[in-house]
Amino acid sequence: MKQNLLGNTGLAVSIIGLGTTKFGRNQGVKYPKVFEIPDDQHLQHLLDCARDLGINLIDTAPAYGNSEGRIGKLIHHVRKDWIIATKVGEEFIKGESFYNFTPEHAQMSIERSLKHLKTDYLDVVLVHSDGNDVYNIQHFGILDYLFQLKQKGLIRAFGMSTKTVEGGLLALKKSDVVMVMYNPNYTTEQPVIAHAFKLNKGVFIKKALSSGHIQNMPGLNPIKTSLQFIMAEPGVSSIILGTINAKHLVHNVACVTTIE
Repeated sequence: MKQNLLGNTGLAVSIIGLGTTKFGRNQGVKYPKVFEIPDDQHLQHLLDCARDLGINLIDTAPAYGNSEGRIGKLIHHVRKDWIIATKVGEEFIKGESFYNFTPEHAQMSIERSLKHLKTDYLDVVLVHSDGNDVYNIQHFGILDYLFQLKQKGLIRAFGMSTKTVEGGLLALKKSDVVMVMYNPNYTTEQPVIAHAFKLNKGVFIKKALSSGHIQNMPGLNPIKTSLQFIMAEPGVSSIILGTINAKHLVHNVACVTTIE
């Protein structure tokens, strides 16, 4: 599988990254179908399949239930094979999201993530935005704090999963990576991708398949149409696709490679 440099971080990431919300959370999600959280055997098979397909990027977060802990349990023995991206700022407790963007909370969250993931460093840490991107960056100084942790070697790259164009552009000024929503039905944040390309900053794409709803688009293969639409945008480093279905993962990868 094709790998791209993640901006100027020195990290090389596969064009498809594995999203892991479904590893630990099935409440408060916007997927079209109800699902059960898989057991460890199922997830181990999925992770092995992803690695065999050439995927080296895995995206998680404390807000994804016990996703981090399950990943740490299943891949700690092959840690060097994976680029792990996690987040700070959002907690999901008893079916509700709570947000805290203070440096103190970020420090606690990172220490917990290191423990759960059974590692002594994090490749990428993103701020998990609540939509108030600009305010959170300016008021809490959270990106400045993550920069300090990068200087100390605790994290290799940092940035923000944003929800606004203004927030994405500001995050690019102060960090290495942004995560933005982009697909054929939603192109509002394209200016952030274009600006990242100019600055040689990393870009992760979220909701590339509209949380599974893209399959309702007209056409013979709406998933392939969407993924190739995204890949045609200069500046995209990796497309994060969440799944717990190995067959779906194989099909998604086939849509972005020569394998059919």
